[in-house]
Amino acid sequence: MDSTQVTLIGVDCATQPSRTGLALGRLEGETAVLTHAMMGSKIDVAQQVASWINNSPYPVLLALDAPLGWPQDLGTLLATHEAGQPLTVPPNTLFRRDTDRFIKEKLGKQSLDVGADRIARTAHAALTLLAGVRHQTGQPIPLAWQENQTVPVRAAEVYPAATLASLGIRVRGYRQHETARRELLGLLSPYLTIACDPAILLAEVDALDAALCVLAAADLLRGWCYLPHNLPLARKEGWMWVRRKEIF
Repeated sequence: MDSTQVTLIGVDCATQPSRTGLALGRLEGETAVLTHAMMGSKIDVAQQVASWINNSPYPVLLALDAPLGWPQDLGTLLATHEAGQPLTVPPNTLFRRDTDRFIKEKLGKQSLDVGADRIARTAHAALTLLAGVRHQTGQPIPLAWQENQTVPVRAAEVYPAATLASLGIRVRGYRQHETARRELLGLLSPYLTIACDPAILLAEVDALDAALCVLAAADLLRGWCYLPHNLPLARKEGWMWVRRKEIF
């Protein structure tokens, strides 16, 4: 995928459309630009994403803030486990993926455990959304495993909180307070050009997180993210694409 001009779509996934944030942007050379943001409350989310893809004259990278896989050991162990029998794998290996442990080690951000938390329902919703987008676009939409690849549309798992941590940005209460979101947008200005009305980003934290998904997608295309150190395992469990801490 040529990163000189790419359409970027960010989705802050949720089990309910009303809490799903959507963002549209582009990567122009090395510049990430946000052109549109919205909430999924009054639309068919898969249809909206498919429309953006179908109307794009450029390759597309779809960035989803949700786990797209489960821990390998969880599936292996539970396939033969019987009620009352001991579990032979430690909890952090059983319920957390390799990518979750990696990002915690590198950036100090602990993602929710897809094997033991309600985030599993969000993961299910994200995979259902991805299937719907594939159906409506007629595109296979494989997952991205490297920055450059000649595929018209790809998808990737991202983690906005870790993207902020990699930039050294910490704004308390941005999920609860508009004033904090305004501060956050100011701190993001060197990294993401806001070319749309910022009102929705200030009013809705899920739309702001979708905008961060657009930034994370740009980081992947620019080759600025941590790469999977065990690609076969990443293909099984999923991998969060997060900017390397040393890149600013």
